[in-house]
Amino acid sequence: MTGRQATTPRWLSWARSLRSLAQAGLSYSPGPYDFERYEKVLSIAAEIVADHTGAGVPEVTALFAAERGYETPKVDVRGVVFREGRLLLVRELADHGRWTLPGGWADVGDRPSEAVEREVREESGYDVRAVKLLAVHDRRLHGHTPPALWGIYKLYFLCELLGGGPQASIETSGAAFFAEEEIPELSLGRTTPEVIARLFDHARHPDWLTDFD
Repeated sequence: MTGRQATTPRWLSWARSLRSLAQAGLSYSPGPYDFERYEKVLSIAAEIVADHTGAGVPEVTALFAAERGYETPKVDVRGVVFREGRLLLVRELADHGRWTLPGGWADVGDRPSEAVEREVREESGYDVRAVKLLAVHDRRLHGHTPPALWGIYKLYFLCELLGGGPQASIETSGAAFFAEEEIPELSLGRTTPEVIARLFDHARHPDWLTDFD
């Protein structure tokens, strides 16, 4: 699954690049004059984002300022759980009741398997064990909308179902298993039809290697 082109708007790519340069400069700048220059670059990046999104410049600036150090992609883990050929999805409270694979940000100190097993349990009520990494995706390349301000890698883990049962959480209002032809409306910022189709392909071909990019 290589050779894909990012669909990120050019203005957002420019703003990301400016913010990343400014963030690194503010973290490692040797002197006050350079610091002022990087603050100005960060301000320009915030103005670009605010102009295209309708958000306030102070709001975007505060969001950018919360990040420190050299920027690297954030890591989003997602659990891929099948039962009798049907895929587990959870219903998001934050996205008008649309559905997604259970998952979320990996926490510092977690092994990747721990992170995805915890996210599945907390969001769906099911206990699982991570058994295989199916895909590592750059979020920009797989049709997610809206585009994100940050670079994000999405890790999809095939998980063995151990037990538990469907339950709601502070982030979800339900969990259910769906056949491929029954997939409900998806939360496209988290999961896309293309990704779901590929995961069903992986289920039909357990010998496939891990996808990347």
